[in-house]
Amino acid sequence: MTAPVLTLEQQAAVQRRTVLVLSLGQVLGGIAFGATVSLGALLAADISGDDALSGLATASVTLGAALCAIPLARLAARVGRRRALTLGNLFALVGIAVVILAAALRIFPLLLVGILMIGAGNAGNLQSRFAATDLAAPAHRGRDLSVVVWATTIGGVAGPLLLGPGEVVGAAIGMPPQTGSYVFSFVAQSAALVLYLVALRPDPLLAAQRLSTTAAATAGALTPDRPVVARYAMFAIAGSHVVMASVMAMTPVHLSHMAHSMHPGHDMAAAAADVSQLVGITIALHVAGMYALSPVFGILADRIGRLRVVLLGQLLLAGSLVFAIFTNDQAWGVMVALILLGLGWSAATVAGAALLTESSAPEIRTRRQGRSDSIMSLSAAVGAVLAGVVLSNFQYAGLGIAASALVLAIVVLSPLARSRRS
Repeated sequence: MTAPVLTLEQQAAVQRRTVLVLSLGQVLGGIAFGATVSLGALLAADISGDDALSGLATASVTLGAALCAIPLARLAARVGRRRALTLGNLFALVGIAVVILAAALRIFPLLLVGILMIGAGNAGNLQSRFAATDLAAPAHRGRDLSVVVWATTIGGVAGPLLLGPGEVVGAAIGMPPQTGSYVFSFVAQSAALVLYLVALRPDPLLAAQRLSTTAAATAGALTPDRPVVARYAMFAIAGSHVVMASVMAMTPVHLSHMAHSMHPGHDMAAAAADVSQLVGITIALHVAGMYALSPVFGILADRIGRLRVVLLGQLLLAGSLVFAIFTNDQAWGVMVALILLGLGWSAATVAGAALLTESSAPEIRTRRQGRSDSIMSLSAAVGAVLAGVVLSNFQYAGLGIAASALVLAIVVLSPLARSRRS
């Protein structure tokens, strides 16, 4: 039996409920993401014994998201967002278990497999922001999307800060070193899975598809498609994500080197304590920058335009890279660089996602969103691998210089976002 089409009042009520459920899910999912970001590179460097391979951790998490973005988007188009998001949570739960096993056995390839599966789960988290736009009114699309992105702040900041308590809990139950925080991640992902199964009803995408079909039958036409604008939006999202992921992935390794240089000789315990503190605080500030001001960028995107906020994001990313290049030998400079890096990513991602959604006709919107997430994650995976090589050969400043090329390209190609061609 076909579900009835929502009235405007019902649509608004369902949208409010959907944003609330998605936001709660992002709080829970952000805990797992924050822990993986903080621990992945350190675990990879420790188990492999080679800092140059540490970038493979971030590469694996982004590769997992890239491989699953399109299949999850296609699944969502057929059966709705609810089932696609819960499948992503299942991937993440299995991945967490595999990472813990890999750390216990000290098997580097198995570690990458586990992180890749966590990345597959992150593909579902990424789709949550698009799910927030399914039933959103055009005038509030950026705001609703950004509220869901903002909700990740709580879990994303808590994840890195749980490194210390996680190790205490992990040691108490016999977990391998540097994996204790995954206890909290597993519990949070399980709660998110139950939340989506129970509360994400009616499914926002299926409801939006019914509304779109009714509108097309009534008006005789669908929203015009602007492929040139959509392609630019995908490039801006992917490019900004590559800059963020590449620099962020190598920051724990760079901070580790800084901490050990402050403790010459054999004071390994003091150096390890400094590494945990530096990495935890810096990544927490970075994740706060990624998500805390996203509602501001969403409202700005609704009021002054999507492209202007994308370009604001590039300005913030450029500022971050300046700090990374010139103050990389100071802990405060790295922290400022990571905060600006998160803010620039937030502005570009929120505005870019809204631009992509409104420039895509409803019948191909979900497929294009999945393609965007896949390109974004795959590009970041390649960028993370190259970042490890660049860090080993040209230091942190060299990484900042290399990342600047992408920021410049996004700015130079921005006139494409004004194309009116359908």
